Parts: sequence; C-alpha cells; structure tokens
Amino acid sequence: MQTNTIETRRFETPDERLDMKERGGISIVKMADGSMGMHAIFEPGWTWEADEKPLLGSPDVCPMRHTGYCISGKLVVRMIASGIETRLGRGDFFDIPPGHDAYVDGDARVELILFAPPEHQH
Repeated sequence: MQTNTIETRRFETPDERLDMKERGGISIVKMADGSMGMHAIFEPGWTWEADEKPLLGSPDVCPMRHTGYCISGKLVVRMIASGIETRLGRGDFFDIPPGHDAYVDGDARVELILFAPPEHQH
C-alpha cells in the first residue's frame, strides 16, 4: 500500500452496520490498513446489556477497547470488575478498556465517533 495516498471513507456508506433498531446503531468503516472508524448513535433508553450484547454473541462484558469522542448526549460507562462509573458527555475524548458495560443517561441521544487500530499490529 502506498503511504502517500489519502484514503477517505463515509459513514453514510459503511462496510458494516450494527443495527439496534429503535435504540440506534453503529456504522463501521474499514480502512485499507485494517484500522476502523465507527459512528455510534444510542437513543434514550439504550443499554449495552439489552441492545448491543446480543449482537456480539452475549459476552459477559464488552470485550473491546474504545477510543473516541463524544459529539452529544450523556453515556455512563461502568467497569465491571471495580464497579466504577464514568460519565461521558459532549466534548469528551475517551479511552475505555475492555471489561465494561454502558447505558444512555437521560433523554438525549448519544452520538460518538470511535477509532480502532488495525487488529494485527506489528
């Protein structure tokens, strides 16, 4: 792959989409190097337990690391082992380790942009 080529993708035409019906969804774009960008929309009432866990094969906790930015709304993320809850809101840049769950706090839609590195880094 050439390193002097600019690659662009759009969330309107994702490579994958996790559809959470009336609770929102996640649009996923994949770059040539294997890195990914995700646009997540979680509607009021969304919980990881009810709306996303079944789509991931029902793991006990979310197994992924999330690095991203909160565009709008309030999301509460809980680390399962410690029980510590962190509130994310508009303007927050965050790095969430695996082993969490989450829920929308309040009656506003949560909108996030998430970044993931290539899965097999050397």
